[in-house]
Amino acid sequence: MLYEIIRILIPATVSFIFGMAATPVLTHYLYKHKAWKKAPGKIALDGEAAHIFNDLHKEHEVRAPRMGGIVVWGSTLLTVFGIAALARLMPNTASLQLDFLSRSQTWIPLGALLAGSLVGLVDDILAIQPRGGGLLLRHRILIVIALSGLTGWWFWAKLGVVSLSIPFASPLYLGILIVPCFVLLSLALYASGVIDGIDGLSGGVFASIFASYTIIAFVQQQLDLAAFCAAIVGGLLAFLWFNIPPARFYMSDTGTMGLTLSLAAVAFMTDSIGGGVGVAVLPVIGMLLVATVLSNVVQVISKRFFGRKVLQVAPLHHHFEAIGWPGPKVVMRYWVLSVVFAFVGVIIALAALPVTPYAVSPQQTMLYEAPATVIP
Repeated sequence: MLYEIIRILIPATVSFIFGMAATPVLTHYLYKHKAWKKAPGKIALDGEAAHIFNDLHKEHEVRAPRMGGIVVWGSTLLTVFGIAALARLMPNTASLQLDFLSRSQTWIPLGALLAGSLVGLVDDILAIQPRGGGLLLRHRILIVIALSGLTGWWFWAKLGVVSLSIPFASPLYLGILIVPCFVLLSLALYASGVIDGIDGLSGGVFASIFASYTIIAFVQQQLDLAAFCAAIVGGLLAFLWFNIPPARFYMSDTGTMGLTLSLAAVAFMTDSIGGGVGVAVLPVIGMLLVATVLSNVVQVISKRFFGRKVLQVAPLHHHFEAIGWPGPKVVMRYWVLSVVFAFVGVIIALAALPVTPYAVSPQQTMLYEAPATVIP
């Protein structure tokens, strides 16, 4: 057990070190090339100018570069492939035991992280051009649908995933509908990426979520998957070190798209494949992501059908700013809540696992056996 815990903690530590070491180089490059939006201002989901948001953040949008998410996925990739390369170069050492790049557990979430991050990087590069606005929202949505559709098909056709586990109840059989289910989950998570709106907010929330799935995968004995999630946590902590107010950079799409697509894959990997309820507990563990998406949905519906706003500005964290909460207060309270919801989600996930008998060695069995009765 101790060795297994160390096997999970090492990737987290290595990823954190990579992130801390690479960030000064990255930020020097980003500031040198002025990798930020050239004109402040944001358009709301209904197509109108987001006046309240712009009043709160118009100066911040042009003071710090985008693409900070490179720290997260870059340090994760360096950790994954660095340890894998070391294990192959030195096959007779303990490094082989640390290798967590496996087809059965990490290829899918790693592929989702890489693909989403690269698409987000393209969007960020276009957004920082003098006349650039990034990829159109409908194009980004189509890309998410395509990537998640392929991943969902792989779960169904190659891994035989046909149902979702329900805590303390029978699984929900979906068959091929598991594919659109995965697509919808990915779209919902991608929509929650707008939580990257205040210095330090997204890094802390995503760190709590991936730390929760590290624990869940570890208990399921999916050690490679747990090590992968831990490596992401390490990268997020390195990012967060430099994103605490005043932020040195923003995570932006190259971070949020990759993280949300990878999170969807991790949730499915810890569901029926791992004998757990990874998808069902995601709304609990990621409750703040749910609140972010729902606040946008409620705001749009209320304005379109009732002609009035429920919140001063959506998503929810900006509403708190609009009513007078300082940004750091919003961030700190979101961090606290993210940890609380993570605890609750992990408790539900572990309680829903099937109970297995405690393994007892033959020597222990002999100790606990009653002495045989001797008949003279």
